Amino acid sequence: MGSRRQASAETKFLRGETGVDGAATKEQVDPAQAEQAKASEALYRGRTWLGRECLTWVLFASNDTRPIATLDDEPISVLFNGRLTLRAASGDVTEVTAKGVNAPYAGLIRQAADLGLLVHSARLSLTWQERVYEVTLDAEHFDVRAGKTPELLKEDESEKLAERLDHVATLGRLIDAVVSRFIALRTSPRWKKTIVPELKAWMREHGPASAATPTGRR
Repeated sequence: MGSRRQASAETKFLRGETGVDGAATKEQVDPAQAEQAKASEALYRGRTWLGRECLTWVLFASNDTRPIATLDDEPISVLFNGRLTLRAASGDVTEVTAKGVNAPYAGLIRQAADLGLLVHSARLSLTWQERVYEVTLDAEHFDVRAGKTPELLKEDESEKLAERLDHVATLGRLIDAVVSRFIALRTSPRWKKTIVPELKAWMREHGPASAATPTGRR
């Protein structure tokens, strides 16, 4: 009997389940905590997917010269510039990164989107009231990873600080307005009936003629 116990203990040690003192090397996980972790991961993945859908829609909408949202009844125009990353949950290719001023509007990006990759992070320029704000967004949390506000016009230091804070607040409101516009479309009947077919048609326009310049920005 003792030899069997010794053999069992040696087997657990060789498997890495116990240490030299016989104590377990892995902590026992509470089943309730495990389920909560799974639920949190599922929610996190859902938000990430929605963020990628939003950025992909913004890229598609920015091909046109028309504003894609409004803030205080003033139009917001968006233009992608610089580095762009697309990701997919599965497939032969799960990530594509493009660099260059016109890279976001290259045919390669549409081809990648047609294969199921969605925009995960990008650098955007948002124009509102003749002011230009630049921001790098990530689909995981939709946080501002980097941003640039319009040039400060005030000369007094205290006034400069107030102006800078106002620009930062405005940038947040601009992002919220764009996301709100996407959510409104995403939850409307128009999304499946009109937007999705338009998105698919745009993704399949990845020939040489559309490889560098966005429509309406020639």
